[in-house]
Amino acid sequence: MTSLSRTEEQALILRAQSGDRLAYEALVRDNADRLYGVVLRFSASEADAEEATQEAFLRAWRNIDRFRGDARFFTWLYRIGVNEAKRILERRPTPGKIISVEEQSIADLSDVSPQLHAQAEAAELRQVLESAIKRLPEKYRAAVVLRDIEGLSTSEAAGLLGLQEAAFKSRLHRGRMALRADVAHYLAGDEAPVSTDPQPELS
Repeated sequence: MTSLSRTEEQALILRAQSGDRLAYEALVRDNADRLYGVVLRFSASEADAEEATQEAFLRAWRNIDRFRGDARFFTWLYRIGVNEAKRILERRPTPGKIISVEEQSIADLSDVSPQLHAQAEAAELRQVLESAIKRLPEKYRAAVVLRDIEGLSTSEAAGLLGLQEAAFKSRLHRGRMALRADVAHYLAGDEAPVSTDPQPELS
C-alpha cells in the first residue's frame, strides 16, 4: 500500500506536473513495488513484469498532465501498467511457464521440522493460488486482484474497471468461484487445472 497521505501525494503530483522530476521519482518509489506486484499477475514472467512496470512509469511521466487527481495515483498507474503487460504478452505469443510471486523450491524439505513443513505447505499453496489467478480470464483476474489482493473497495474497483457495482460483483464472485474450484482440484491431488473460464456474468 502507498505510504504517502492523499495530501502528500497530491502535492507531489502538482510538482511533477510542473516538471519536477524529483517529485515524480518520489511517486515512483511509493508505488513501484505495488504496481510490480499487480503487473506480475498479468505477465508471463518476472522479466516481462519488470519491463511493463518500467514502461508504465515512463508513459505516466510523459502523460502526467492528463492525470486529473480525482482518484489516487495508483489507480491511474494500474490501467497503464496492465495495458503495458498486455502489449508485451501480445508481442510474445508463445506461452511461457507460469511465474509465481512466491516462487521457491520445496524439493529439499524432506527432513526439516514440522513447523518448516507447514511453512513449505503454505508457500506451496500460495504458489498454487497465484498460478490459479494467472489462469483466470483477464476480466475475472482484474476483479480478484483489485478487490481481494489490493484491497480496493467494491466502489473503487468497479470505477477503475469502468463497471457498475453489480457487474463488478458478478465478475468478482465468478472469479472467486473459479479460484476455489481450481485450488480444490489441486488439493484433491489432480495435476491438471480445472477450467477457470466461468459462465458469462451480468453485463
